[in-house]
Amino acid sequence: MRRYIVFTLIPFVVFIDRWTKMLILDQVPYLKGISITSFFSIVHVRNYGGAFSFLSQHHLAKYIFTVFPLLITSILIYIMLRYPLSLSKTFSLALIISGAMGNIYDRFSYGYVIDFLDFYYKNYHWPAFNVADISISTGIGLWVFSELKEKLTKKPKEH
Repeated sequence: MRRYIVFTLIPFVVFIDRWTKMLILDQVPYLKGISITSFFSIVHVRNYGGAFSFLSQHHLAKYIFTVFPLLITSILIYIMLRYPLSLSKTFSLALIISGAMGNIYDRFSYGYVIDFLDFYYKNYHWPAFNVADISISTGIGLWVFSELKEKLTKKPKEH
């Protein structure tokens, strides 16, 4: 089952991420947007930094946010394939890896990550994000949930 997740989920999420980003590149001019609702727009922005554009103005951001995710992704792939993990943890690592791969692709191809999902309330905007970011966040949330569930269901040892 683990191999099935690795060889189907990861390419699927990377494909959806690439496909949506290509649509944005082809259909939405840079720094322009399409209003969908009173709280959501499709925009075309570039993220040169990390999550929420962290360190985007720093001259080393391009290298930090390319090399570090590549290293972490390699370690996560090793862990997922080497150690026996529960189905939920395997699934969560596959989500994290696929999201990281989508954003790493952007960094190598363009030097930045393409973000396009813009949620807001009046003039207060959440930083724009993409499918890869959703995958990473969901994977992390699932991992945390799995850890908590394991801790709460583990019976204490009797002395």
